[in-house]
Formats: sequence, C-alpha cells, structure tokens
Amino acid sequence: MHDIHSLDIRKIMFLDIETVSEEKSYSELSDYKASLWDVKTKHLRNNYDGDAEKMYERAGIYAEFGKIVCISIGMLTKVNGTDTFKLKSFYGDDERVILEDFADVLGKMVTDNLLLCAHNGKEFDFPYIARRMIVNRMKIPPILDVRFMKPWEVPFLDTMDMWRFGDYKSYTSLKLITSTLDIPSPKDDIDGSMVGKVYWEDRDIKRIAEYCEKDVVAIFQVFKRFRVEELFNTDNILFSIER
Repeated sequence: MHDIHSLDIRKIMFLDIETVSEEKSYSELSDYKASLWDVKTKHLRNNYDGDAEKMYERAGIYAEFGKIVCISIGMLTKVNGTDTFKLKSFYGDDERVILEDFADVLGKMVTDNLLLCAHNGKEFDFPYIARRMIVNRMKIPPILDVRFMKPWEVPFLDTMDMWRFGDYKSYTSLKLITSTLDIPSPKDDIDGSMVGKVYWEDRDIKRIAEYCEKDVVAIFQVFKRFRVEELFNTDNILFSIER
C-alpha cells in the first residue's frame, strides 16, 4: 500500500502510450481476422451506431487488433543542478523497436523501488505494453510482468485510480481532471480520437509523439496536485521532441 505523500517522486516514471489499429482499415484485414473483429465488437455494435467496419476506428484500443506507435516517459531529475522534468519518447512504425528501446531503458534503471505511473494505466497502458511484448515474442521486463504478483506488490500508480477513491462507476479523462484541478490542458493540438488519422493518413508520427509527451507532463502535474504541491515550473520541463 502506497502513501502518496511519502513516495519518492524521483523514483517514479510517468508514462503514456499512443496506439493505432494494426491495419489502416477493416477492408485490409484477412478474412479470418475480420471475423474475429466482428465477434469482438458484436456487443459494441449494440450500443453504438455503426457496423463492424465503422467500429474498426476503435481497433487501436485493443491489444489484439492494434499496435503501439509511441511510448513517452518522463522523470524528475537534476540537470545542471536544477530540478528538471526530463522526457523521452520512443516512436515510429516498427513496434518491436519501440518496445525494445523502452525495455532497454527499464533494464538500465538502477533506481530501487521504481514505480510506473500513468492515467488509466492499470486498465490500459501497462497491460497493453505487456501484451504487445508477447505478440512481438519479447521477454516482459519484471516491473511489467505482474501476472503472479499480489495486489500490494504491483509497482503501478494510476492517477485515474487515485481520483476514484474506490468509486468505479465511471471513467474520468485526464483532460477533465486537469480542468478540475486548474492545470493547463495538454490538449492544444490533437486528441486521442485523432491519433489514427494522424498516423495512417497524415503520416505525422512526430506530431503524435509530441502529443504523447504533453500527456506525460499532465500526468506528472496531476500527481503533484494530488500531493497538494505547487505545479512544476514549465520552464524546467525538457521535452525530447523538438518543438
């Protein structure tokens, strides 16, 4: 069990991922994979207006039908003696390379008791990364392989989970929480619903990575608000994507 005020914030890696469908459109799926998608989305089509092909716009949220195009991470560190929130992004068309580079960073972390923090990470980011590593026939880093851990052993922090206080009735977006807590919104360009189009049509992966890094900053600022701390000075945020 974690006490948010006693956690060493320098031992927390804040992260976010961006995902897209494995193919550009439903029509490009094999007949067999399309049939599996039909089954997967049957219950969704009862609640949303659209057929299986229209619903394929949502394929990126499922690890069985999507892929990761960006993982962005951020940690509080010292740069020239100044507290700096330093970001790094792994992005591109080759998902395996993205995952390998991310796993390599995790493997080199010598920080004891490292924790990973994301928004809705327990239900999305962390399991999605682990599942896609299995798909890519990779060994899952110990910090992500929580399949046999007891709940209190899992090294994950989740800002949405923290906001719930045990209330599991609904999903609360990062955008809504930042607005509620008077944190400048990171959504000044694209949002999650546009990532597929930016990837498949615009072919602008750098733009996706920039958006992903902004979300990591927002998660970090939300975490500081949860600790009843002042927001981090934006002048000391070091983005890895040239802006």
